[in-house]
Amino acid sequence: MIRNIVKIDEDKCNGCGLCVSACHEGAIELINGKARLIRDDYCDGLGDCLPACPVDAITIEKREAAEYNEELVKKNMEKPVHTGGCPGSALKEFARSESNYSESDYESKLKQWPVQIKLVPVNAPYFDNAEILVAADCAAYAHANFNQEFMGDKVTLIGCPKLDMTEYSEKLGEIFKANQIKSVTVVRMEVPCCGGLENAVKVALSNSNKDISLKVITISVDGHVM
Repeated sequence: MIRNIVKIDEDKCNGCGLCVSACHEGAIELINGKARLIRDDYCDGLGDCLPACPVDAITIEKREAAEYNEELVKKNMEKPVHTGGCPGSALKEFARSESNYSESDYESKLKQWPVQIKLVPVNAPYFDNAEILVAADCAAYAHANFNQEFMGDKVTLIGCPKLDMTEYSEKLGEIFKANQIKSVTVVRMEVPCCGGLENAVKVALSNSNKDISLKVITISVDGHVM
């Protein structure tokens, strides 16, 4: 029969395994580090896995496929399943102390995991009513007091437009549209390639059609705020 069914682009798939957990029918597994649809009759074609994919590797296509079989799915879901998902991409939130810090206090201010722009789910609960820090990944190494000075109570997202060779504006735009965001702070390095990060945020904010305040901070290569 011709029906809607999941299609996975293995070239885009980063092997995070989030779609495996999102699929309530057990139709997707990680095989050799890539997400794959293991059986057509396990997939209901509704696409619950699509929002979980951080790299947009999953779409819905219409093609010849076996009819969805709810009874087989129920039997399959009763079996112990190892998803094979990457533990490093599992969603986490951290409770941090509100106490003041001394110069000798090195407690992290990171509130959530993952932090890479490419890996964060668009609808992660920590985005609700959040202040967001979008930072160049070099900045935390260059500026000695990065955690305390810039992160605070913000949700931290990091990336490098030169190394990732990707356009962040689309992903950031989806985050801004889907959530109630209080403000966005960009911390970038002075090097020209870091301008791509700042520009991506500005494009994403413009496309979101929301009035979200933006602050841009530039760090010199020797670690000082410019």
